[in-house]
Amino acid sequence: MTSDLRLPHAPLGEAADDPANSRTGAGDALPLRSVVRQFHLWLGLTLGGLFALISLTGSALVFYVEIDAALHPQVQVPASPHAPAPNPRALDRALQTGRGRWHDPAGKWSFEVHGAHGTIPARYYPSAEHGHHARRMMVWFSADGARVLRAEPWGGYLMTWLYELHMHLLAGETGRAVVGWSGVAMLLLLVSGIAVWWPRGSWRKALAFKRGAAPLRRVRDLHKLFGLWSAALLFVLVATGVLLALPQVKTQLLAWTVAAPDPLPSPTSLPSGRAQVSVSQAIAAAHRALPAGRLAFVDVPARGPDPIRVRMQVPGDPHARFPSSFVFVDSHSGTVLAVHDTRRSNAGTTAAKWIRVLHDGSVGGTATRILAIVLGLVPTFLFVTGLIHWRRRTAARSRFSKRSE
Repeated sequence: MTSDLRLPHAPLGEAADDPANSRTGAGDALPLRSVVRQFHLWLGLTLGGLFALISLTGSALVFYVEIDAALHPQVQVPASPHAPAPNPRALDRALQTGRGRWHDPAGKWSFEVHGAHGTIPARYYPSAEHGHHARRMMVWFSADGARVLRAEPWGGYLMTWLYELHMHLLAGETGRAVVGWSGVAMLLLLVSGIAVWWPRGSWRKALAFKRGAAPLRRVRDLHKLFGLWSAALLFVLVATGVLLALPQVKTQLLAWTVAAPDPLPSPTSLPSGRAQVSVSQAIAAAHRALPAGRLAFVDVPARGPDPIRVRMQVPGDPHARFPSSFVFVDSHSGTVLAVHDTRRSNAGTTAAKWIRVLHDGSVGGTATRILAIVLGLVPTFLFVTGLIHWRRRTAARSRFSKRSE
């Protein structure tokens, strides 16, 4: 403990054999290293809890669809990526059933297609709400679309509450901005931790865990080693989270480094006195436009000028649930107005479509999703070990000061 008492300002993740750890070492001659050490310490103490909260909720959300289905067996859909898509006519019935229950003529519907025979998940957006993150009702229809099996507001049940906590801290767009910019601070926390640890002597000693050392040293070694071995993957998870939380920053960064992503088309249905075409007609038109595409979502607007938007996964698109290709179909005539095929997009669009799969761990299937869960637990461990180390060190310094008086 003597050497520890001499070092009241040792970092949360510093190697004990670093020459900067002694009074006569290089640390006294390197004020910048000391500044980085203090920066890492206090940034970890102030933002470590938030980092842990966001990471823990992120771990819980990796399998949030499956967890929610397990909690509600009546709407559980068998997971089978090779199963055929539901009969499009069932989506027609689901739309009719939904509009019969929610009578808002300007309400919008979004139907998700699992690619398996089961219930039909949907999102209903009242006319006063706009955008993907607007207030919405989550609805599950029977497989034939004739009955509503479950309907709950987004954020009103466990898994969506956790999603709102993870993405917005339950504070809307303000919370989303806080999450995004605090993520930038978390990246600095990771980088500063590596900078503080970086050995000026033996790498073997810097990477060692001394089993017989004092408890304070063992806590510090655990903090150091967990931080080191997870730093690169945590950096990827945090950086992609920042880009998802701050879409304008994402677009600008891609424009600076690769290319500005191609904007989505925004066509308008031609004026007509005709009724809105059926969902099955729009799906058929989309399949003709993208014959290699797999159906993922169908967004049906209110009766009016907006087109029906069909979201599809084309070969090479890494995300099965939220692919990046779209077909826009005239709501009245059923003709294709525009196609956004990521296979023909620029490098910025190609880079953008990998951000979500890297963040949610789905890039490599089940194995990487499990890895994402484990990584999400690491920030909590780092925060707890860092906090224990700081408190014990502060107490030791206080005892040393009293004995020196």
